Amino acid sequence: MVKRKLFGLLTGIFALVLVLAGCSGSEESGAETGGDDSETLTMLISETADTAGFRAVVDAIEKDLGIKTKVEKRPGGPEGENIVKTRLATGDMADLVQFNSGSLLMALDPGKHFVDLKDEPYMEKVMDTYIDVVSKDGQVFGIPAKSSQVGGWLYNTKVYEELGLSVPKTWDELMANNEKIKEAGKTAVITTYGEAWTSQLPILADFYNVQAEVPTFAEEYTAGEAKYATTPEALRGFERIQELSERGFMNEDYNVASYDQGMKMLAEGTGVHYPMLTQVLPVIAENHGELVNDIGVFPQPSDSPDTNGLTAWMPDAIMINKESENVDAAKKWLEYFISDEAIELYTAEEKAIGPFVLEGVELPEDSYPAVKEMAAYFEEGNVAPALEFVSPIKGPNLPQICTSIGSGTMKADEAAKMYDEDVEKQAKQLGLDW
Repeated sequence: MVKRKLFGLLTGIFALVLVLAGCSGSEESGAETGGDDSETLTMLISETADTAGFRAVVDAIEKDLGIKTKVEKRPGGPEGENIVKTRLATGDMADLVQFNSGSLLMALDPGKHFVDLKDEPYMEKVMDTYIDVVSKDGQVFGIPAKSSQVGGWLYNTKVYEELGLSVPKTWDELMANNEKIKEAGKTAVITTYGEAWTSQLPILADFYNVQAEVPTFAEEYTAGEAKYATTPEALRGFERIQELSERGFMNEDYNVASYDQGMKMLAEGTGVHYPMLTQVLPVIAENHGELVNDIGVFPQPSDSPDTNGLTAWMPDAIMINKESENVDAAKKWLEYFISDEAIELYTAEEKAIGPFVLEGVELPEDSYPAVKEMAAYFEEGNVAPALEFVSPIKGPNLPQICTSIGSGTMKADEAAKMYDEDVEKQAKQLGLDW
């Protein structure tokens, strides 16, 4: 009897161990997990990167190359960043790593941790605009993990057609459109300060204009030499929010309206412009169906028709751990991931929210109309990465400052000075020598 009880106890413990082992944070692609000659690469990604498009490509890599991918997921935001830093520091990093491009990547000292890809033939396919945000000291560290997205002015194309409006190339033309929309009894500029982060877009989307007019701004800003309050081209973003408020172009409930309400107004055409990131497109498609096809996007206009381009949020990078024992297999993995075949598989499962930063990649016919509209700017090179990709400094209080301007409780020049103080505090926290 005692032996039976002991056997039963051991059996139960063994079963529990198996269950717990199956609940770990790692997942291997494909139905089979062993018993063949396939190579296996480990890969650390953020939770939000584990999408249907990503999985479709990973499965194809196993089928076509015989390389399995053991996916490990981490949280997003600062918590996820700390996990990446810790694993790099302890030598416990996966073969492949998905992480931010731009300034956050540069802060990891990429030359110490990741394989230089600049001599790989397939890197010639990656656009220079993206190469710039994954390069340091002449080395190139990553491929794009997905499509880009942009920050600009989403607009209802159906209402534009009804009112006989044209896409504006200057700020004055945009203001003239807003007047006509207001006269037609619609909200000209959807404003959703109920979620404060959305208030920043007229500042963030304006960076293409700042960069075009003051090419050294990002470098001098990072060094503490250029300020928003004393750089007229940068101050314009704050002034533009003030003008939108003073001319009564915003919805009456702007102080409490939510992101979801903003998307609904845009989709239904009760509001016509929404300064926003194009990440809204799949959400609009899910919640409002075919109305997403009535949504277009144009850049935040400057004061001159000669300066007209999009501010882009670049995709995360996929990189190879320098300490990996499977570098050759990992390079083959990267090459396949940005191949035409892989992009076709990816877009069959999920639509892109912006053009791919890859040469020669054509968007599928069923792409969102707004994404097709963006493509011309990318093809012509009229695109600049958002400031956060070329500088590590972004003051945490920008949403609250922008909300104060839009609410009429603060003027643009006062807000710019306050933001400069906010930025200085953050720069000192980052240990920059100001």
